[in-house]
Amino acid sequence: MENVPPPAEELAFLDHELAQLDAHRAQLLARRAWLISVLQSRVPRPQAPPSPAVPRSAWAAPRPETSPPGVQNLLLALGGLLLTIAAIAFTVVSWGHLGIGGRAGVLGVLTSLALVSPVPLLRRGLASTAEALAGLGLALTVLDAYAWHRVSAADTGGAAFAAGAAAVLALLWAGYGSVLGRLGLPLPAAAVAAQLPLPLWSVAVGAGALTTSWALLLTAVVGGAIAWWGKGAAVRLCGCAGAGLTGAGALLTAGLLSFDADTAADAAAPGALLLAAAVLTLFAARRMSSPLPAAVAGLAAVAAVGGVARTLCPDTWEPVVHLLCAVALLAAVRTRLPRPVVRGLTGASAGVQTAVTVWVLPPVLLAAVTPLSWAGRSWTGAPRSAELSGAWPWLTATPVALLTVAAVLALARRRSGPERTWRTGATCSALVLGWAALLVLPVAFALPYTATVLLYTALTAACLALAGRPGPGGPEGAAFTASALACALTGALTVTFLALAARPATFTVLGILLALFAVAAAVATGRLVRTVAACAAVAYATGLAGAAGTALELPLHRTSLLVLVVPAAAALLAARLRHHPLALPVEITGAAAGLLAIALSLGDAGTAASVLALCAVIVAGTAVRPERRTVGPAAPVLFVLATWIRLSASGVAVPEAYTLPVAVPALAIGLLRRRRDPQASSWTAYGPGLVAMFAPSLFAVQDDPYWPRPLLLGVSALAVTLTGARLRLQALLVLGGAVLALDALHELAPYIGQVLGALPRWLAPALAGLLLLGVGATYEQRLRDARRLRDRLARMR
Repeated sequence: MENVPPPAEELAFLDHELAQLDAHRAQLLARRAWLISVLQSRVPRPQAPPSPAVPRSAWAAPRPETSPPGVQNLLLALGGLLLTIAAIAFTVVSWGHLGIGGRAGVLGVLTSLALVSPVPLLRRGLASTAEALAGLGLALTVLDAYAWHRVSAADTGGAAFAAGAAAVLALLWAGYGSVLGRLGLPLPAAAVAAQLPLPLWSVAVGAGALTTSWALLLTAVVGGAIAWWGKGAAVRLCGCAGAGLTGAGALLTAGLLSFDADTAADAAAPGALLLAAAVLTLFAARRMSSPLPAAVAGLAAVAAVGGVARTLCPDTWEPVVHLLCAVALLAAVRTRLPRPVVRGLTGASAGVQTAVTVWVLPPVLLAAVTPLSWAGRSWTGAPRSAELSGAWPWLTATPVALLTVAAVLALARRRSGPERTWRTGATCSALVLGWAALLVLPVAFALPYTATVLLYTALTAACLALAGRPGPGGPEGAAFTASALACALTGALTVTFLALAARPATFTVLGILLALFAVAAAVATGRLVRTVAACAAVAYATGLAGAAGTALELPLHRTSLLVLVVPAAAALLAARLRHHPLALPVEITGAAAGLLAIALSLGDAGTAASVLALCAVIVAGTAVRPERRTVGPAAPVLFVLATWIRLSASGVAVPEAYTLPVAVPALAIGLLRRRRDPQASSWTAYGPGLVAMFAPSLFAVQDDPYWPRPLLLGVSALAVTLTGARLRLQALLVLGGAVLALDALHELAPYIGQVLGALPRWLAPALAGLLLLGVGATYEQRLRDARRLRDRLARMR
């Protein structure tokens, strides 16, 4: 317990301590002078030079880690705690060893001493000791009440007696604290005790939930009064904490009762409590100029009125009832209430509107997702009305609630100043909520299938128009455009899958959406909208081509030819646009459509070869443009793949049929590169083509028992080797010579094996020894020849 004495007492205490320090210092100085005189009389020699002075900090005492008042308060608190524990042990355990007179006498004497002792202690300035004894006295009064109940009121219920004792002790402690105003503990203790009688009384009488709520509310009023008129920060803090806890308990209990009520009469009683709590909390908010109590008051008012009103309407409209009550709170904006109170009420209204929006959101999500089920059962027949899986009791109220919140946000955005930072969020939220309300409207009111498709298509067109219209720049305009574009794309996907239920609806919706996105790509103002619209238009054109193939009952590999029309048209359109920003998105989306066509054609080899060849033509035509030369290598790759698939489908197993279509164009490209860049290496120009031409044939020769392939391979390798020697090209000379040597070795291998089998076994070691002798004897000459050959090869390219 940290008690700061009055300034006069603290000044007297400090003066007393300083006087003691001065007296002690004088004694030490006198003793020091006497010691010096004694030493000087015993040692007549001249004094040695004084030693260097030691810094005072080296001999200073260590700095204390706590202050004397802190130690004092700790000791007093421990002492008071031990005495309280001893008193409790005496009262509970040793009570039966004394008679009635002895018991009363002991507790009375102890309580009187503990409560009277602080008076002289305060006069002497010992405030901390007085505080400790006062705390002991308060604890003893509680024990007195307990003892009184055990002796004289044993028949009284514990809760009832505790309620009365709490009220009496609160009055006694309040009077005691008022008399001894310098004590800091009695008044906060009285504030806590004053908030206990009513809750304890409700427990004693077995009150119901509503009566208990009223008791808690009245206790909250008591706590608020203490917090407002109490003396001292500790008293006000205890009152405020108690008011908050008991008030929260009252509001929660009454809110649950109102939510569970089945009739207006049942909801009226908790509603009256909630209204009373709202009025009291609003009064406190005005006095405190704080938004938090005002927000609590607003929520209580909504719960009170909404709880009664919801019982008078069908269950499906409960969200709308509470929403309308929350909207009515916004009337406080036009009143003369303090601005913090207005902010609190507005925050309460916004919280209820947000909760209702989240409450009704699941049907909206299901309305957007349910049409996806038609992807697996397309063209099986349109339903009579819009479908929604699951039972949602508030489905009918969902669009009304969403439109109401959207209207509130739009009105708030319109009446707010341009400097408000939440204008962007309000605008985008109003748009999205309005779109969600119209999206769920068909399933909420079971509109016919045709009307649902038309509504979704019109909704997509409206959102696309909002996204593409010229609007304000800056973050607000960009956010609004992005929100409108997201709504348009989501609506487009929803109506696309929903249209799969019937063939006419599919072609109609795909055609309309193709036209809408194409127009948006052409006339929209924002680059983002135009890019996304262009990509969506190509995607819907692809879908329309696929639907046409399905309608014509074509197999998938035949449908791929129809789909291939889309990348061809996209390439032509991009060539027409050239450097326009939409050219690249159109080409990328067209390439994706081409990949889809290739995937669809894989079921038939002939069709796949044709599709790959046509894709190669499209890529080659695109590569003609200077800015698209980088896609040129893809064209020969596609041509080669088409050739390979065609050959495989025709049963051709000769490897040269697969390698020559690759090797010949590669060698031609290498020849063109060498003409443009004579310094280019022959390995980079001709190496890939030669490897592609020779390697598969060289492997095939190993298992070929006939003579045409080895002969042709050898002739080709000889021609390449001679050409490399004539043109001094390293790659041709090395690769051609290596292939020629391996081919010749393969042809001579059987004869070499026969010769080796006929020769004696000692001949091989002898020939090896002679070879080594010859190499050793002409080592330097052979080394010079090897270096000369290396230099010649290095000079080749």
